[in-house]
Amino acid sequence: MANSKIIIAPVLISFFFLAAVLPYESNAKSLKSCGFDAIYQLGDSISDTGNFIQEKPSAVYARYPYGETFFSKPTGRCSNGRLMIDFIASSAGVPFLDAYLNPNGTFTRGHGVNFAVASSTALPADFLSKKRIFPPTYSSLSVQLDWMFSHLNSICFSEKDCVEKLKNSLFMVGEIGVNDYTYAFFHGKTMEEVKNMVPDVVQTIKDAVKRVIGYGARRVVVPGNAPIGCFPIYLAGFQTNNTDAYDKFHCLKGFNNLSAYHNDLLKQAIEELKRENPNVVIAYADYYNAFQWILTNARNLGFDAKSTQKACCGTGGDYGYNALKMCGTPGVPVCPQPDRYISWDGVDLTQKAYQYMALWIIDDILPKLRCSA
Repeated sequence: MANSKIIIAPVLISFFFLAAVLPYESNAKSLKSCGFDAIYQLGDSISDTGNFIQEKPSAVYARYPYGETFFSKPTGRCSNGRLMIDFIASSAGVPFLDAYLNPNGTFTRGHGVNFAVASSTALPADFLSKKRIFPPTYSSLSVQLDWMFSHLNSICFSEKDCVEKLKNSLFMVGEIGVNDYTYAFFHGKTMEEVKNMVPDVVQTIKDAVKRVIGYGARRVVVPGNAPIGCFPIYLAGFQTNNTDAYDKFHCLKGFNNLSAYHNDLLKQAIEELKRENPNVVIAYADYYNAFQWILTNARNLGFDAKSTQKACCGTGGDYGYNALKMCGTPGVPVCPQPDRYISWDGVDLTQKAYQYMALWIIDDILPKLRCSA
């Protein structure tokens, strides 16, 4: 008996450690308690389920190996499989959201619509062009909001009718804003110049939340930015021999500080919106700490510790990212085990990383949404 206790003790310790660290789907909290019957999504490539490839059918996102892991074909999702919004929809018991521009979309079923567009910005294209910043798409947040307005007008008879129809809907305003900063940096803007853009970006997001509330939204989630200094596109583009520029995860501290600054202003804006709209539930989704949690627990989550900042699909240098030879370009290699990688193409994440991000986020926002038990 003494020997059995010695053997069992480490096993029990390991079990409780894993239960605390890993949010397996079997014991993860569910959004079904909220009774959502529809989800409406605004945002960029983290959330786009096919709008960008309708605008630009020649985009790499419309080519294999995008979609290889789950859908077995490219769907316009910027990953090898599902995105966070797919996992969030599944948790809520809602079907995957069709892209607004998808001519075969089944919007009449009333389960919501995805308006997000890969490469989109929070700030309008004309605003950015005055700063000599030129995004590859004109479908900024304001354009997506116009699409949402048109769609809701098509299903609502009046403002009162819209409020009634949307009372059990979840509105996701973002994540968005990262592309504003990314395009600025890659157009040669300095850190100070980009930092000066942050209040405008956050104000644009705040205005977007006001608009969706005006449309009838009663539960709104506003995600912050992930730590951009941990992504291969930044690590490759701004690589330096200065070791002080990196943190313990080998992320670029200056760029992560920018993300944190954006998030701080966004949280302040959300608190202001809560005071202005006491009858609306507005929850901040902490993408920054969700991503940091993955990095902290990468090994226990099954990711290869040597590949936490290397793209699975890509080529070139230490980070597997080359802007001139993107994933989906002929000849660009794909890793044999995407589930061992956090980054899919240097810009967006793998399905597995998005799954863990979503589980962390759902666990975090569920109490904030004030849903019944």
